[in-house]
Amino acid sequence: MKLKIFTILILSVFLVSSCSSRKKISYKSSSHTKKTERSFSSKDAGKVLKEAYRFVGTPYRYGGTTNKGMDCSGLVINAYDVVGINMPRISKDQAKEGKEIKLKDVREGDLVFFNTSGSGISHVGIVDKVKNGEIYFIHASTSQGVIVSTLENEYWKKRFVKATRVL
Repeated sequence: MKLKIFTILILSVFLVSSCSSRKKISYKSSSHTKKTERSFSSKDAGKVLKEAYRFVGTPYRYGGTTNKGMDCSGLVINAYDVVGINMPRISKDQAKEGKEIKLKDVREGDLVFFNTSGSGISHVGIVDKVKNGEIYFIHASTSQGVIVSTLENEYWKKRFVKATRVL
């Protein structure tokens, strides 16, 4: 009996440890892999933005991740994937990635998060540029699809929650 319990314990430990493999998981699942320790450059931000711009004009589609339809978090997933960063599927979870930064410190490739639903973070955009203190970001708007907007727009200004730097 003791040998049977011991065998079960050993097998359990083996099975549990094998579940934590470092295998890369597709971004289309609800899981994601954290970025490895690596320094990112402005070239990486450029790659992220170039990929995001490929989707400008794409119609909005809840849960979409392709040029047939895209939502805000899907845009971030695709854009960050080109530099090897697998982001979580929803904006609320994406907001937990990286380091929170002050709005005055944002730069190209940073993420900006908004409360558009009244119940916490529900929208995300990628900072495109900062020009004369004005912050432009690319995102998937429910009414216009993937577009570039400004934080000076009263709608976005009122709903801004935080900014993070993942790169």
